[in-house]
Amino acid sequence: MRHGIDFDAELLYVSAMLHDIGLVKEFDSHTVPFEEAGGHVAWVFGAGAGWPVERRMRAAEVIVRHMWVEVDVNLDPEGHLLEIATGLDIAGRAPDRWPADFRSAVIDRFPRLTLGEEFLHCFEDQARRKPASSAAAAVESGIADRIAANGLDRTFPGQR
Repeated sequence: MRHGIDFDAELLYVSAMLHDIGLVKEFDSHTVPFEEAGGHVAWVFGAGAGWPVERRMRAAEVIVRHMWVEVDVNLDPEGHLLEIATGLDIAGRAPDRWPADFRSAVIDRFPRLTLGEEFLHCFEDQARRKPASSAAAAVESGIADRIAANGLDRTFPGQR
């Protein structure tokens, strides 16, 4: 409960695990943005886990909201946490929210390797095929530059 945010750890874990699955060819949808496709996968996953409908809907909602510019912690603590975590991971946004030793330990354990390039490729593909999507808006607003400038890739050069 860091920073006093009370959240559902299982819901956040499942949402984090599946939030970008709609970028993967096998789960990509030609009809909806990747985050909505991921929300559908989370709904099905929750059904398989025996979750009630309301909890499945929450998992889908958290995944869709992670692409919002900002998620109000009071409205959706899990969506807020996923939004700020993915903002750091992909665009290097607000690294000071995370202790330096924690960032370093995560990168040591899970090297970034070609994450930025692979993610950008996925977003550019989504943008070409789904011009009204959040991925297209991100590409249009300069996500390539934000990914290239991500301090996580420069802070730990031995991992690149």
